[in-house]
Amino acid sequence: MIITQHSPHCIKIQFGDTVLVFNPPSKESKEQSVRFSADVVFSSIKHPDFFGTETISPKGDSIFLIDGPGEYEVKGVFVKGFASKSFYDGGSFLNTIYTFKLEDITVCVLGALGEKELPQELLENLDDINILFVPINGEGVLDPMEAYKLGVKLAPNMIIPTLYKGEKDPMLQLFFKEEGIASLKSVDKVTVKKKEVEAMEGEIVTLSYPL
Repeated sequence: MIITQHSPHCIKIQFGDTVLVFNPPSKESKEQSVRFSADVVFSSIKHPDFFGTETISPKGDSIFLIDGPGEYEVKGVFVKGFASKSFYDGGSFLNTIYTFKLEDITVCVLGALGEKELPQELLENLDDINILFVPINGEGVLDPMEAYKLGVKLAPNMIIPTLYKGEKDPMLQLFFKEEGIASLKSVDKVTVKKKEVEAMEGEIVTLSYPL
């Protein structure tokens, strides 16, 4: 599994010939739009920054869009989407948290989650997570302290923060402080294997992307 980041919240995950894209910005977004092909595109909230489905072209004859809670199976991937709330950009949105398993690795994408406390029933559905994508900028989504607290509850092997502006973003530095580390060098991509990720205990990985 190869993971790359293409905007503060747009994540691309590739395994074999299959490509999944999460939360690409639209042409109306202030964020730089992305241009590549994929098999499946996910959107957590219906906001221009997260709903650029028109910018992603299909790898084959068609592309599969997932943009809300429910259960889905596509390209051999079983996905669950759970309803939550986001207050991104001063609004109030239905935010979908996605969980799925690839190559026996469980991934959770929190999207634009704005709820400080999740219901116990939802927390029980977010167990045994290997890789957690968590927003940290505090502007209608979790702030660094809230993101850290949720990370402790979910206890993933690897944490990848999203929704920050580069390595010098104060929110990223605050997140590092909550985690008890000084700083980290961002990487262009991360290649994940089951045995390697299982040996981690809440390890943080930051991905670089075009600013």
